[in-house]
Amino acid sequence: MTPARMRARFVDLDGPVHYADFGGEGPAIVLVHGLGGSHLNWLAVAPRLAAHGRVVAVDLHGHGRTPSLGRTARISANLHMLARFLDVVAAGPAVLMGNSMGGYVALATAAAEPGKVKAVVLVNPALPLARHARVDRRFFAAFAAFAVPGVGEVILRARWLRGPERMVRDLLALCCVDPARIEREVVDAHVALAVERSRLGRTARRDFLAAQRSLMTRLLRRRRFFDMVAAVRPPVLVVQGDRDRLVQIAAARALAAARPDWRLEVLEGVGHVPQLETPDRFLAVVEPWLGTHA
Repeated sequence: MTPARMRARFVDLDGPVHYADFGGEGPAIVLVHGLGGSHLNWLAVAPRLAAHGRVVAVDLHGHGRTPSLGRTARISANLHMLARFLDVVAAGPAVLMGNSMGGYVALATAAAEPGKVKAVVLVNPALPLARHARVDRRFFAAFAAFAVPGVGEVILRARWLRGPERMVRDLLALCCVDPARIEREVVDAHVALAVERSRLGRTARRDFLAAQRSLMTRLLRRRRFFDMVAAVRPPVLVVQGDRDRLVQIAAARALAAARPDWRLEVLEGVGHVPQLETPDRFLAVVEPWLGTHA
């Protein structure tokens, strides 16, 4: 699925950075994907968001079609890149919309660069575990294994050997309550990009682990995270699927409790990527909020 209005662009920010331009007029709406994701994670909603501004979906270092090329895929490097992207591509205060790891990146950018951010939409953002929350130990152990040198590499290589299509479908099964809700054309686009990225082999796996490990390190620093949250000045909407296996609803409620001035919208029966799984329900929440705040 490649919408007629989507254009592939590259900008030189200490090396090539790819982004998809979905058109639209007015202030920029910059979409930031999650760990292991890409601009395609917004394919089901970006064309309609273009009614509210110029929509661009950036690929972070080592993700999508942005090669690392000697750069690191760690969070710190992507925060620096996104700040420059806002200057060069957005060319004015932008709405930042981030999913999962991209939610963390959007939040940290809003805290550090308030003059560059007009408003923030966090979509199942990566968050510290809520205190006293029950944890799916099997999932937590599997995710934590990525942080162990050598072990993470072996796990990723085994997954890559399954092939691009199986890898995409396994990931969607993890992130969605019902992957069958996602349009076939959107799934096919993800598989095509996975085939393209499979040629990167070890480099792609290295970039994934660099991003994952740096994100986990930051989320474990709970006090520092909530200090960052307190520093955010633009208005924020948090959209959270209540059946998310990766970011528990309790963590989203803890975030909302820390910032009662932010709006929390819970989508029942939805997983980690509501913009893919239930795009109409996602847009029914986000579009009116953009009309008011952006």
